[in-house]
Amino acid sequence: MTTDLCYTLVYQDDATETPSLQDFQRAFERGPDETRIDTMKKLLVIMLNGDPMEKLLLHVIRFVLPSKNKQLKKLLQFYWEICPKTKPDGKLKEEFILVCNALRNDLQHPNEYIRGSTLRFLCKIKEAEVLEPLVPSVRACLEHRYSYVRKNAVFAIGSIYKAFDFLFPDAPEVVQSFLLSEADMTCRRNAFVVLCNINQALAVQYLQRAIDSVPSFDELLQLAVIELIRKDSKGNSSNKAAYIRCLSELLAAASHSVKYEAASILLFLTTSPAAVKAAASCYIELIVKESDNNVKLIVLDRLEEIRNKHEQVLGDLVMDVLQVLSSPDIEVRRKALRIALEMVSSRNVQEVVLFLKKELTKTQDDSYEKSTEYRQILIQSIHTCAIKFSEVAANVVHVLMEFLGDANNPAAVDVVSFVREVVEKFPGLRESILEKLIETFADMKSEMVFKGALWIIGEYCASIKEIDDAWEQIRHGLGEIPLLASEQRLLDEAEAAENGNESESTIPAIPSGTAAPRRVLADGTYATESAYTESTSAATARLEAVKAARKPSLRSLILGGDYFLATVLSTAITKLALRYSTLSTDSSLANARKAEGMLIMTSILRIGQSKFAAFEIDEDSYDRIVQDLRVVGTGDNKVIEEVYLESTREVFAKQLQAEDKRLADAKTENEASVQVQADDVIMFRQFTKKSGGSTDEYDQDLSRATGILDDKDNLMSKLNHIVQLTGFSDKVYAEAVVNVHQYDILMDVLIVNQTNETLQNLTVEFATLGDLKLVDRPSAHNLAPRSFLTLKAPIKVSSTETGVIFGNIVYDGHGSTENCVVLNDIHIDIMDYINPAYCNETQFRSMWTEFEWENKVNVNTNVNDLRGYLQHIMDSTNMSCLTPKKQLEGDCGFLSANMYAKSIFGEDALANLSIEKNSDGPITGHIRIRSKTQGIALSLGDKITLAQRTVA
Repeated sequence: MTTDLCYTLVYQDDATETPSLQDFQRAFERGPDETRIDTMKKLLVIMLNGDPMEKLLLHVIRFVLPSKNKQLKKLLQFYWEICPKTKPDGKLKEEFILVCNALRNDLQHPNEYIRGSTLRFLCKIKEAEVLEPLVPSVRACLEHRYSYVRKNAVFAIGSIYKAFDFLFPDAPEVVQSFLLSEADMTCRRNAFVVLCNINQALAVQYLQRAIDSVPSFDELLQLAVIELIRKDSKGNSSNKAAYIRCLSELLAAASHSVKYEAASILLFLTTSPAAVKAAASCYIELIVKESDNNVKLIVLDRLEEIRNKHEQVLGDLVMDVLQVLSSPDIEVRRKALRIALEMVSSRNVQEVVLFLKKELTKTQDDSYEKSTEYRQILIQSIHTCAIKFSEVAANVVHVLMEFLGDANNPAAVDVVSFVREVVEKFPGLRESILEKLIETFADMKSEMVFKGALWIIGEYCASIKEIDDAWEQIRHGLGEIPLLASEQRLLDEAEAAENGNESESTIPAIPSGTAAPRRVLADGTYATESAYTESTSAATARLEAVKAARKPSLRSLILGGDYFLATVLSTAITKLALRYSTLSTDSSLANARKAEGMLIMTSILRIGQSKFAAFEIDEDSYDRIVQDLRVVGTGDNKVIEEVYLESTREVFAKQLQAEDKRLADAKTENEASVQVQADDVIMFRQFTKKSGGSTDEYDQDLSRATGILDDKDNLMSKLNHIVQLTGFSDKVYAEAVVNVHQYDILMDVLIVNQTNETLQNLTVEFATLGDLKLVDRPSAHNLAPRSFLTLKAPIKVSSTETGVIFGNIVYDGHGSTENCVVLNDIHIDIMDYINPAYCNETQFRSMWTEFEWENKVNVNTNVNDLRGYLQHIMDSTNMSCLTPKKQLEGDCGFLSANMYAKSIFGEDALANLSIEKNSDGPITGHIRIRSKTQGIALSLGDKITLAQRTVA
């Protein structure tokens, strides 16, 4: 029963002085009830920490037992539970005859709460001699007029029968007759649970008789019925049909707990489509109605398990799953959308996309909770649907393009990446998409959106009209050309206007000569200001005013120093000019288009070297723009035209194919993974022994949750994790097994006394560095000569960081006051908390820009192969490579790759590997690590530094 698993932890404060035996006796003899209560508490704490205090038993019986104080009675029950009740020969102490008499009086007490409390206490007594004289009184309590007494009496009978069936041989029949005659639901539930534990056959008989009325039962009794159905159905299939019908009715129960358990057991009993659909509908209803977000996430996990096993059955419920999006929690929405997208088919994709479009419209309201993040998730979901089902792409692409001018940068970037993929995969939509893209070009604000849009325009504008429209929008976004001349004109106009204002105003005459006007400062001294300083500051102010003036978005971004955008713009202009020259029959128009493009690129170069830009143009951007300038000016060159107009699009198409292939391979690998090995033992329940032949699945789940059945707990794994803490020649030898679980570390420490003396007050003192926290401090022990001691020290982990555990052993020895042995440091490996993960390129770039902690590690290794070194770093850091394998192929002398991992605490770790190798020299380069927290960046850097010199 569940009460067997209950226990109490009581802390003893070492700082307080422990009373002596005489102090306890005097307090019991002479003190009032309040003093006795405090004394009993102190006595219980001392007994729970190992001292039985047997000499106080008679004093407790004489002076505390007769008291009528309710709190003292409760403390006495704790005392009777833990005090030694038998003599060394195993027989009951004579004093307990008085205790049994007092317990019998309490069982017959007129106060129902004293009776109930005593009955609950009897469930914890495991001595037959104490229980035997109390059985008649317990039986009589079944007929008490108060339900509180009756429900505890049933539990007491069950406990007595389970421990000593000879004391209450007819307990199953008594409980069954009580169950049939009882009207109170709580008493019936307790009786039913007891009957299930002591005689399951009788409980099944009762259930068969009352199975039609189960829906009208109390919630607790319904849960007990579901538990019996689970247990009985494993070995008895004759009642399966009745059980399925009963569980189906319980799916409509008022209690959420009953619904959840009924749905779980229903799926355990049958896999029929109707039952699966009913259970899934029940789960969805629970998610929508339940207010606790943790419960929502748990039930969503169960729903995903059903979908994985019965994918074809749940197709009609996709719109019901989308109802979960009404939840305000973003994690619930994200998980619900992921499940719904897996359930989308060609039959329901139109409805799903229409619903998502409505949700997307709601996010434009600023009052909508977490609207920007939710909008991004919705855009990604619509993107997935449109790529998977081409028939909806035309319906959604124009709606999504309305968000290209969104101030929320990630959402707009997702839209432009979606448009880029749709334009490539669906040629029939290119014309309408380009028209819409050119219309919304002026509304764009983000440099990432501009880059994507310019690339699409440069690649897919295939007609003269499209090129003209795109060119017009680009000119509109740049403003007046040339850039430098127009900015200089604005500055000159501002200067002229200021000079005009000065000439119009009446200004007192300034003394002639070079002397500046004198001003007296606060301290009485003269201050001077030259005309040159005044004119310089005024010119700077005018320049800043010109820079801050309102300009088109594209122009302001380039003047702000985004020269990467300027190179993308130059490449797009080059492509448009080259394609226009191939389409147009009028060479003068083609040359005019090229000349205008060259003017734009030249003006970008000049403005990048002027005072009007935020900072000077970098060398790489300058070279790229000059290259585009030369391409436009060289005239017809078939090779260059092929590179600019065809090769880039082919590369993008191959990239999309590689991504689709990666997703398909990952899905195939997941479906083809071996769930059960061919040589695994097959369990036949019919052939198992009647006693102890099989274990309960729920008990196994509980054991796994507590770590008892963890694979890491086997012997070989423990041997691999042994850390020696002291030397073999030390007086005290110590070693520890470090068991790393998800959020905590359990150290199993073995201490050996290698001397011929008793070591008194031996204490192991631990301290930690990093985000580690010692939960419990080990208590002091006395260690006999040549004996050993095992201690457990739990440590809480709060983040992914390399931690250090250090400490010492302190003890009192013969002839010396105190001895100390310093322990070796234990380093906790960060790899126990990091797992490989995957994210797309957009997410990686977004996180790379957002994360502020960076750790740069220079490459210093004896590995000669570039890809071998990459694989070695991936194995050493548990990071996955995001760069496609196709891009890593070939021998070009250099390699660049992005890596990603995620910790169990939800922390992201990004890494960029950039290495090269000369013909005969070693590998050179660096690894840049970025994360949101400092600890994971530094720890990963240390790990790479230690691991990179090892040959892969």
